[in-house]
Amino acid sequence: MKKEIESSKLSLCQHPFTGILTVLCFVLLIGATPASFAHDDDDRDGDKFYLSLGDSLAVGVQPDATGINQRTDDGYPDQLFDILSVEEDDLRLVKLGCEKRETTENMISGGECFYEEGSQLAQAVKFLRKHGDDVALITIDIGVNDVIFSGCIIETDGIVTGVDVDCILAPDGPFAQVAANLPIILSTLQQAADDDTPIVAVNYYNTFLASWLTGPEGQVLAEQSALLASILNNDVLGQTYAAFYVPVADVAGAFDSNNFTDMVPFPTPDSPFMISQNVALICLWTYMCVPDPVGPNIHANPTGYGVIAATIDQVLPADDDDDYRKGHKLDDRYHDRHDDRMGLKGDGQHLNDDDRDHRRMISRAKDD
Repeated sequence: MKKEIESSKLSLCQHPFTGILTVLCFVLLIGATPASFAHDDDDRDGDKFYLSLGDSLAVGVQPDATGINQRTDDGYPDQLFDILSVEEDDLRLVKLGCEKRETTENMISGGECFYEEGSQLAQAVKFLRKHGDDVALITIDIGVNDVIFSGCIIETDGIVTGVDVDCILAPDGPFAQVAANLPIILSTLQQAADDDTPIVAVNYYNTFLASWLTGPEGQVLAEQSALLASILNNDVLGQTYAAFYVPVADVAGAFDSNNFTDMVPFPTPDSPFMISQNVALICLWTYMCVPDPVGPNIHANPTGYGVIAATIDQVLPADDDDDYRKGHKLDDRYHDRHDDRMGLKGDGQHLNDDDRDHRRMISRAKDD
Protein backbone atom coordinates (compact mmCIF):
# COMPACT_ATOMS: atom_id res chain seq x y z
CA MET A 1 0.00 0.00 0.00
CA LYS A 2 1.28 3.46 -0.82
CA LYS A 3 1.84 5.87 2.04
CA GLU A 4 0.16 9.25 1.87
CA ILE A 5 2.22 12.28 2.86
CA GLU A 6 1.83 16.02 2.80
CA SER A 7 1.84 17.52 -0.69
CA SER A 8 4.52 20.07 -1.59
CA LYS A 9 2.90 22.40 -4.11
CA LEU A 10 3.52 25.78 -5.63
CA SER A 11 0.44 27.35 -7.17
CA LEU A 12 1.80 28.07 -10.63
CA CYS A 13 -0.88 26.79 -12.96
CA GLN A 14 -3.53 28.71 -11.03
CA HIS A 15 -1.77 31.93 -11.96
CA PRO A 16 -3.57 34.00 -14.64
CA PHE A 17 -1.20 34.02 -17.61
CA THR A 18 -2.70 33.53 -21.09
CA GLY A 19 -4.00 30.30 -22.56
CA ILE A 20 -0.51 29.04 -23.32
CA LEU A 21 0.09 28.01 -19.73
CA THR A 22 -3.21 26.12 -19.69
CA VAL A 23 -2.24 24.20 -22.82
CA LEU A 24 1.21 23.57 -21.34
CA CYS A 25 -0.26 22.18 -18.14
CA PHE A 26 -2.68 19.93 -20.07
CA VAL A 27 0.11 18.45 -22.16
CA LEU A 28 2.27 17.72 -19.09
CA LEU A 29 -0.59 16.19 -17.12
CA ILE A 30 -0.60 13.13 -19.36
CA GLY A 31 1.18 10.20 -17.77
CA ALA A 32 1.35 11.78 -14.31
CA THR A 33 0.37 8.69 -12.33
CA PRO A 34 3.15 7.45 -10.04
CA ALA A 35 4.23 3.84 -9.63
CA SER A 36 4.42 1.64 -6.55
CA PHE A 37 6.79 0.89 -3.69
CA ALA A 38 10.44 -0.03 -4.03
CA HIS A 39 12.58 -2.86 -2.74
CA ASP A 40 12.70 -3.75 0.96
CA ASP A 41 15.50 -4.90 3.25
CA ASP A 42 15.48 -8.62 4.14
CA ASP A 43 18.82 -10.30 4.81
CA ARG A 44 20.02 -12.87 2.29
CA ASP A 45 23.48 -14.37 2.17
CA GLY A 46 25.61 -12.98 -0.61
CA ASP A 47 23.55 -9.85 -1.16
CA LYS A 48 25.15 -6.52 -1.96
CA PHE A 49 23.32 -3.32 -1.11
CA TYR A 50 22.73 0.07 -2.68
CA LEU A 51 21.73 2.45 0.13
CA SER A 52 19.76 5.56 -0.83
CA LEU A 53 19.71 8.43 1.68
CA GLY A 54 18.23 11.90 1.70
CA ASP A 55 14.96 13.73 1.27
CA SER A 56 11.82 12.94 -0.73
CA LEU A 57 13.76 12.62 -3.99
CA ALA A 58 15.69 9.74 -2.44
CA VAL A 59 12.48 7.73 -2.12
CA GLY A 60 11.09 8.66 -5.54
CA VAL A 61 8.18 10.79 -4.33
CA GLN A 62 5.63 11.84 -6.95
CA PRO A 63 2.08 13.18 -6.72
CA ASP A 64 -0.80 10.83 -7.40
CA ALA A 65 -3.90 11.74 -9.41
CA THR A 66 -5.27 13.71 -6.47
CA GLY A 67 -2.04 15.57 -5.78
CA ILE A 68 -1.04 13.55 -2.71
CA ASN A 69 2.68 12.81 -2.61
CA GLN A 70 3.55 9.12 -2.68
CA ARG A 71 6.75 7.11 -2.42
CA THR A 72 7.21 5.30 -5.74
CA ASP A 73 9.52 2.82 -7.43
CA ASP A 74 10.08 5.24 -10.34
CA GLY A 75 12.59 7.40 -8.46
CA TYR A 76 16.24 7.90 -9.27
CA PRO A 77 17.38 5.21 -6.80
CA ASP A 78 15.11 2.66 -8.48
CA GLN A 79 16.20 3.60 -11.97
CA LEU A 80 19.86 3.65 -10.98
CA PHE A 81 19.35 0.26 -9.33
CA ASP A 82 17.96 -1.04 -12.64
CA ILE A 83 21.10 0.18 -14.41
CA LEU A 84 23.49 -1.33 -11.87
CA SER A 85 21.68 -4.63 -11.41
CA VAL A 86 22.29 -5.55 -15.06
CA GLU A 87 25.85 -6.44 -14.03
CA GLU A 88 25.19 -7.01 -10.31
CA ASP A 89 22.34 -9.50 -10.08
CA ASP A 90 22.82 -9.86 -6.32
CA LEU A 91 22.42 -6.12 -5.71
CA ARG A 92 19.52 -4.95 -3.55
CA LEU A 93 18.10 -1.46 -3.06
CA VAL A 94 17.43 -0.07 0.42
CA LYS A 95 15.82 3.37 0.61
CA LEU A 96 16.14 5.08 3.99
CA GLY A 97 15.28 8.56 2.73
CA CYS A 98 12.51 10.63 4.30
CA GLU A 99 9.60 12.08 2.33
CA LYS A 100 8.51 14.51 5.07
CA ARG A 101 10.45 17.77 5.03
CA GLU A 102 13.83 16.19 5.70
CA THR A 103 16.39 18.92 6.32
CA THR A 104 20.04 18.43 7.26
CA GLU A 105 19.08 19.11 10.88
CA ASN A 106 16.28 16.53 10.79
CA MET A 107 18.55 13.97 9.18
CA ILE A 108 20.89 14.25 12.17
CA SER A 109 18.46 14.73 15.04
CA GLY A 110 15.21 13.24 13.73
CA GLY A 111 12.25 14.87 12.05
CA GLU A 112 8.82 13.85 10.82
CA CYS A 113 9.78 10.39 9.57
CA PHE A 114 9.98 7.51 12.03
CA TYR A 115 13.23 5.61 12.43
CA GLU A 116 13.87 2.97 15.08
CA GLU A 117 17.25 4.58 15.78
CA GLY A 118 15.71 8.06 16.10
CA SER A 119 16.97 9.66 12.89
CA GLN A 120 17.80 8.78 9.32
CA LEU A 121 21.52 9.23 9.96
CA ALA A 122 21.50 6.97 13.01
CA GLN A 123 19.52 4.37 11.05
CA ALA A 124 22.02 4.55 8.21
CA VAL A 125 24.92 4.11 10.63
CA LYS A 126 23.31 0.97 12.05
CA PHE A 127 22.77 -0.42 8.55
CA LEU A 128 26.32 0.34 7.44
CA ARG A 129 27.88 -1.21 10.51
CA LYS A 130 25.75 -4.31 10.09
CA HIS A 131 26.48 -4.88 6.41
CA GLY A 132 30.05 -3.56 6.14
CA ASP A 133 31.67 -4.22 2.78
CA ASP A 134 28.43 -5.68 1.44
CA VAL A 135 27.26 -2.10 0.88
CA ALA A 136 28.26 -1.44 -2.72
CA LEU A 137 27.03 2.15 -3.02
CA ILE A 138 25.58 5.02 -1.00
CA THR A 139 23.85 7.99 -2.64
CA ILE A 140 22.67 11.09 -0.82
CA ASP A 141 20.68 14.20 -1.65
CA ILE A 142 20.04 16.61 1.21
CA GLY A 143 19.91 20.36 1.80
CA VAL A 144 17.23 21.89 -0.40
CA ASN A 145 14.51 21.51 2.24
CA ASP A 146 16.59 23.66 4.55
CA VAL A 147 15.78 26.45 2.11
CA ILE A 148 12.21 25.53 1.20
CA PHE A 149 11.06 25.30 4.80
CA SER A 150 13.23 28.10 6.18
CA GLY A 151 10.59 30.83 6.09
CA CYS A 152 12.68 32.69 3.51
CA ILE A 153 10.28 31.93 0.63
CA ILE A 154 7.71 34.70 0.10
CA GLU A 155 4.15 33.65 -0.75
CA THR A 156 1.04 35.68 -1.54
CA ASP A 157 -2.29 33.85 -1.52
CA GLY A 158 -0.46 30.54 -1.80
CA ILE A 159 1.62 31.67 -4.79
CA VAL A 160 5.38 32.00 -4.49
CA THR A 161 6.19 35.61 -5.38
CA GLY A 162 9.77 35.99 -4.22
CA VAL A 163 12.64 34.95 -2.01
CA ASP A 164 14.16 36.85 0.90
CA VAL A 165 17.80 36.86 -0.12
CA ASP A 166 18.99 38.38 3.16
CA CYS A 167 17.16 35.61 5.03
CA ILE A 168 18.74 32.86 2.93
CA LEU A 169 22.26 34.27 3.19
CA ALA A 170 22.05 35.22 6.88
CA PRO A 171 24.68 33.83 9.28
CA ASP A 172 21.92 31.69 10.82
CA GLY A 173 20.06 31.15 7.56
CA PRO A 174 19.47 27.94 5.60
CA PHE A 175 22.72 28.04 3.61
CA ALA A 176 24.73 28.37 6.83
CA GLN A 177 22.68 25.55 8.36
CA VAL A 178 23.54 23.22 5.51
CA ALA A 179 27.20 24.25 5.68
CA ALA A 180 27.28 23.42 9.39
CA ASN A 181 25.32 20.14 9.29
CA LEU A 182 26.50 18.47 6.10
CA PRO A 183 30.04 17.82 7.41
CA ILE A 184 28.53 16.02 10.40
CA ILE A 185 26.44 13.84 8.10
CA LEU A 186 29.31 13.00 5.76
CA SER A 187 31.92 12.26 8.40
CA THR A 188 29.42 10.07 10.28
CA LEU A 189 28.64 8.08 7.14
CA GLN A 190 32.30 7.73 6.21
CA GLN A 191 33.23 6.46 9.64
CA ALA A 192 30.42 3.90 9.59
CA ALA A 193 30.92 2.72 6.00
CA ASP A 194 33.58 0.36 4.73
CA ASP A 195 36.60 2.18 3.31
CA ASP A 196 35.83 0.89 -0.18
CA THR A 197 32.13 1.83 -0.18
CA PRO A 198 31.63 4.83 -2.47
CA ILE A 199 29.39 7.71 -1.45
CA VAL A 200 27.98 9.76 -4.32
CA ALA A 201 26.10 13.01 -3.75
CA VAL A 202 23.35 14.59 -5.82
CA ASN A 203 22.78 18.33 -6.23
CA TYR A 204 19.48 19.94 -7.20
CA TYR A 205 17.45 21.15 -10.14
CA ASN A 206 15.71 24.51 -9.65
CA THR A 207 11.91 24.26 -9.47
CA PHE A 208 11.50 28.03 -9.14
CA LEU A 209 12.42 28.39 -12.82
CA ALA A 210 8.79 27.52 -13.61
CA SER A 211 7.75 30.92 -12.28
CA TRP A 212 9.12 32.36 -15.54
CA LEU A 213 5.83 31.36 -17.16
CA THR A 214 3.77 33.64 -14.91
CA GLY A 215 4.95 36.90 -16.47
CA PRO A 216 7.55 39.63 -15.85
CA GLU A 217 7.58 39.35 -12.05
CA GLY A 218 7.89 35.59 -12.29
CA GLN A 219 10.79 35.97 -14.70
CA VAL A 220 12.62 38.14 -12.16
CA LEU A 221 12.01 35.45 -9.54
CA ALA A 222 13.29 32.73 -11.90
CA GLU A 223 16.53 34.60 -12.57
CA GLN A 224 17.00 35.42 -8.88
CA SER A 225 16.43 31.80 -7.92
CA ALA A 226 19.01 30.67 -10.47
CA LEU A 227 21.72 32.69 -8.73
CA LEU A 228 20.77 31.35 -5.31
CA ALA A 229 20.57 27.78 -6.61
CA SER A 230 24.08 28.13 -8.03
CA ILE A 231 25.39 29.28 -4.64
CA LEU A 232 23.69 26.34 -2.93
CA ASN A 233 24.84 23.74 -5.45
CA ASN A 234 28.37 25.01 -6.07
CA ASP A 235 29.53 26.90 -3.00
CA VAL A 236 27.62 25.26 -0.15
CA LEU A 237 27.01 21.67 -1.26
CA GLY A 238 29.77 21.40 -3.84
CA GLN A 239 32.62 22.69 -1.67
CA THR A 240 31.53 20.59 1.29
CA TYR A 241 31.32 17.40 -0.74
CA ALA A 242 34.70 18.19 -2.29
CA ALA A 243 36.26 18.54 1.18
CA PHE A 244 35.12 14.99 1.90
CA TYR A 245 36.16 13.63 -1.52
CA VAL A 246 32.55 12.81 -2.36
CA PRO A 247 31.81 12.97 -6.09
CA VAL A 248 28.73 14.94 -7.07
CA ALA A 249 26.20 14.08 -9.76
CA ASP A 250 25.54 17.47 -11.35
CA VAL A 251 21.77 17.31 -11.70
CA ALA A 252 21.61 21.09 -11.98
CA GLY A 253 23.82 20.83 -15.03
CA ALA A 254 21.85 17.94 -16.49
CA PHE A 255 18.70 20.07 -16.20
CA ASP A 256 20.60 22.95 -17.89
CA SER A 257 19.48 25.07 -14.96
CA ASN A 258 21.33 28.28 -15.87
CA ASN A 259 20.54 28.29 -19.59
CA PHE A 260 18.28 31.30 -20.10
CA THR A 261 19.89 31.92 -23.51
CA ASP A 262 18.76 29.07 -25.76
CA MET A 263 15.09 29.38 -26.64
CA VAL A 264 13.00 26.37 -27.61
CA PRO A 265 9.41 25.94 -28.85
CA PHE A 266 7.07 24.76 -26.14
CA PRO A 267 5.00 22.78 -25.26
CA THR A 268 5.29 21.10 -28.68
CA PRO A 269 8.08 21.29 -31.30
CA ASP A 270 5.80 23.24 -33.69
CA SER A 271 4.59 25.70 -31.06
CA PRO A 272 5.05 29.41 -31.83
CA PHE A 273 5.61 30.05 -28.12
CA MET A 274 9.30 30.06 -27.18
CA ILE A 275 10.74 29.61 -23.69
CA SER A 276 14.27 29.23 -22.40
CA GLN A 277 15.83 25.79 -22.29
CA ASN A 278 16.03 25.62 -18.48
CA VAL A 279 12.35 26.47 -18.02
CA ALA A 280 11.34 23.94 -20.68
CA LEU A 281 13.26 21.14 -18.98
CA ILE A 282 11.79 21.93 -15.55
CA CYS A 283 8.34 21.66 -17.12
CA LEU A 284 9.20 18.46 -18.99
CA TRP A 285 11.00 16.64 -16.17
CA THR A 286 9.04 17.72 -13.07
CA TYR A 287 5.43 18.35 -12.07
CA MET A 288 5.93 22.11 -11.74
CA CYS A 289 3.86 22.95 -14.81
CA VAL A 290 1.10 20.39 -14.28
CA PRO A 291 -2.32 21.79 -13.29
CA ASP A 292 -4.23 21.21 -10.11
CA PRO A 293 -4.86 18.78 -8.52
CA VAL A 294 -1.68 16.91 -9.54
CA GLY A 295 0.57 19.96 -9.65
CA PRO A 296 2.31 22.21 -9.48
CA ASN A 297 4.62 19.94 -7.52
CA ILE A 298 8.37 20.19 -6.95
CA HIS A 299 9.15 16.52 -7.54
CA ALA A 300 10.60 14.98 -10.67
CA ASN A 301 8.49 12.79 -12.93
CA PRO A 302 9.75 9.37 -14.08
CA THR A 303 11.66 10.95 -16.98
CA GLY A 304 13.27 13.50 -14.68
CA TYR A 305 14.23 10.82 -12.19
CA GLY A 306 15.74 8.88 -15.08
CA VAL A 307 17.91 11.87 -15.96
CA ILE A 308 19.08 12.04 -12.34
CA ALA A 309 19.87 8.30 -12.31
CA ALA A 310 21.89 8.57 -15.53
CA THR A 311 23.77 11.57 -14.14
CA ILE A 312 24.73 9.60 -11.03
CA ASP A 313 25.80 6.63 -13.12
CA GLN A 314 28.23 8.85 -15.03
CA VAL A 315 30.18 9.79 -11.88
CA LEU A 316 30.28 6.43 -10.07
CA PRO A 317 33.89 5.63 -9.10
CA ALA A 318 35.46 2.71 -10.95
CA ASP A 319 36.26 -0.41 -8.94
CA ASP A 320 40.00 0.32 -9.25
CA ASP A 321 39.74 4.02 -8.36
CA ASP A 322 42.62 4.35 -5.89
CA ASP A 323 42.17 8.14 -5.66
CA TYR A 324 38.65 7.64 -4.35
CA ARG A 325 39.76 5.17 -1.69
CA LYS A 326 42.55 7.49 -0.55
CA GLY A 327 40.11 10.36 -0.28
CA HIS A 328 37.43 8.27 1.38
CA LYS A 329 39.68 7.48 4.32
CA LEU A 330 39.96 11.01 5.64
CA ASP A 331 42.23 12.32 8.36
CA ASP A 332 41.12 12.62 11.96
CA ARG A 333 40.21 16.29 11.82
CA TYR A 334 37.19 15.48 9.62
CA HIS A 335 36.17 12.54 11.75
CA ASP A 336 36.09 14.78 14.84
CA ARG A 337 33.04 16.53 13.41
CA HIS A 338 30.44 14.99 15.63
CA ASP A 339 28.38 16.18 18.54
CA ASP A 340 26.31 14.68 21.30
CA ARG A 341 23.31 14.28 18.99
CA MET A 342 25.01 11.20 17.53
CA GLY A 343 26.38 10.03 20.89
CA LEU A 344 29.93 10.44 19.59
CA LYS A 345 32.80 12.46 21.01
CA GLY A 346 34.63 15.25 19.27
CA ASP A 347 36.07 18.60 20.18
CA GLY A 348 33.89 20.41 17.63
CA GLN A 349 36.59 22.99 16.90
CA HIS A 350 37.12 22.01 13.27
CA LEU A 351 33.38 22.15 12.56
CA ASN A 352 33.19 25.64 14.00
CA ASP A 353 36.17 26.78 11.95
CA ASP A 354 34.70 25.39 8.75
CA ASP A 355 31.30 26.85 9.58
CA ARG A 356 32.86 30.31 9.86
CA ASP A 357 34.65 29.78 6.54
CA HIS A 358 31.37 28.90 4.84
CA ARG A 359 29.65 31.94 6.31
CA ARG A 360 32.41 34.23 5.06
CA MET A 361 32.06 32.63 1.62
CA ILE A 362 28.31 33.21 1.55
CA SER A 363 28.76 36.80 2.76
CA ARG A 364 31.21 37.49 -0.10
CA ALA A 365 28.72 36.06 -2.60
CA LYS A 366 26.03 38.36 -1.22
CA ASP A 367 28.30 41.42 -1.47
CA ASP A 368 29.19 40.55 -5.07
